[in-house]
Amino acid sequence: MVEQAARRMAEQIVMSAPNGWTRAVLSGRAGRGGSGMTGGYTVPGTRAHTGLPQMHSLLMELAEGIRNDRGWEPVSWEMDCRPSGEYRLVTFTEAVGRVTGRGGGYEVVLDPDYRLPQPGLRQTAGTAAPAGDPELAATRFRTYLERRAAILGSREELPPPVTAAALDDAERRIGCPLPADLRALYLIADGDGIGYRNLCLIENNAWLSLESLVAEYTDWREWQDRPWFGWDLEWDAVVFDTTPADTVRRCGGHPAWIRFATSEDGNYLAVDMDPARDGRPGQVIATGRDYDDGPVYIADSITSLLEQHLELLEQGSYEKDDDYISLCRPACGAGTRQIIGGIPEEVPPTLQTIHINDATGIVDLSPLTEAPSLRRLHLNRSTTADLTPVRDLPIESLRVALDDGDLTPLAGHPHLASLRLNTTAPADLTPLATVPNLHGLDLSGAHIPDLTVLSGLSNLRYLALDRQQWAALLDHGKVPPALAAVRLAGEDVTFDDALVLASRIGLATEDALRVVGSL
Repeated sequence: MVEQAARRMAEQIVMSAPNGWTRAVLSGRAGRGGSGMTGGYTVPGTRAHTGLPQMHSLLMELAEGIRNDRGWEPVSWEMDCRPSGEYRLVTFTEAVGRVTGRGGGYEVVLDPDYRLPQPGLRQTAGTAAPAGDPELAATRFRTYLERRAAILGSREELPPPVTAAALDDAERRIGCPLPADLRALYLIADGDGIGYRNLCLIENNAWLSLESLVAEYTDWREWQDRPWFGWDLEWDAVVFDTTPADTVRRCGGHPAWIRFATSEDGNYLAVDMDPARDGRPGQVIATGRDYDDGPVYIADSITSLLEQHLELLEQGSYEKDDDYISLCRPACGAGTRQIIGGIPEEVPPTLQTIHINDATGIVDLSPLTEAPSLRRLHLNRSTTADLTPVRDLPIESLRVALDDGDLTPLAGHPHLASLRLNTTAPADLTPLATVPNLHGLDLSGAHIPDLTVLSGLSNLRYLALDRQQWAALLDHGKVPPALAAVRLAGEDVTFDDALVLASRIGLATEDALRVVGSL
């Protein structure tokens, strides 16, 4: 079945080929969850690979055959075809897969269960008492319902309340207490939905029934705090701080965030029962699909949030559509957190990430010292000569092209977690040995005369090198001891090259499946 699928794939590739093509190299992933493909045809005289044939059904057939034959799910694959009709297919588990984007190449996952620790877990825990007041929350909620009824001309129907025993049981099932003011609301109504219709009473979100809250929490815990998007995206990911700072832990998700309302698009309101230093237990945050950069602080409690809702109604900051009310919250004045393009004349103190793109000349980073919360600094197709301004900034993700190769300013940097380095001169990696939280390095664009320093980076989990760099490091037997994933960078590297690297760093690849044929 696999051989037949490979042949049909080659036939489709040849049939779809443009005039003048000399080679087609396509690769991707396929399994029950779907298929993906990158690469294309090489045509002399053109700048890049062109076009992709339609092969989803063939890839699903290939995946099924390999699943039946080897038990792999999903699979990674690479197909190399020539105009002569010769073709070669290589497949393996998803532990080895093509990386798209800058530098290309292949990624090898050595420890599929490892996840990088979230920075919020290192933050100081809050010690303040909850800000919520259950009696005041109940009073405000009833007043809120009365004012809505006055606007609509009739009272809105709500589900009956739950019992205190049901709330106790829910807390036992999730293993975490609910804030007292949220409990008070459930003793008035079990969410705001009847049938398929929700009133969206709280921040224009559907308030979940108690049973749905428990189910949502249980399902959420199964993916361990937040989705994992793969090492190619996660190795230098950054989580923003909230405004006000140090109120919510800098995490993509946390087991003490209890989702109680949803906008029904993958985003949620949650009560935070384990706040950061300046937060309050029971504070309300927004989290979910659109909050990969971190949660957003909403209010110090359900009680305070209800007060805000009453004020919006009093101010007329709402829209009425038949029997539905939508609150209109004014735009948040948290300040600029992200800049893309270049360093402005006045750097906002709230800046947390900046992408400096296509700068002419050497970039002076000293103005960025006006951004004391800067977490991500990426120079894209831009070069600097001095990293001294980085030394006193809390930068965690640094992508930089360095004119002189001097990494001394990074020595002992307490926050730096990931570094992508390009150099125009040889660079000495010795200063990185003193960076305590460094977990990711991409040196594939750097000139590093001595890579053996890497063996002393005991916390390094991700490493990207080009073919020659990997050969030098492996030949000296100096691979960092705790790597969970690596990348073989280069537009021209093949699946076989990646399998060889994987084998040399300890991954068993001898059962990789290869099919060779000719049309």
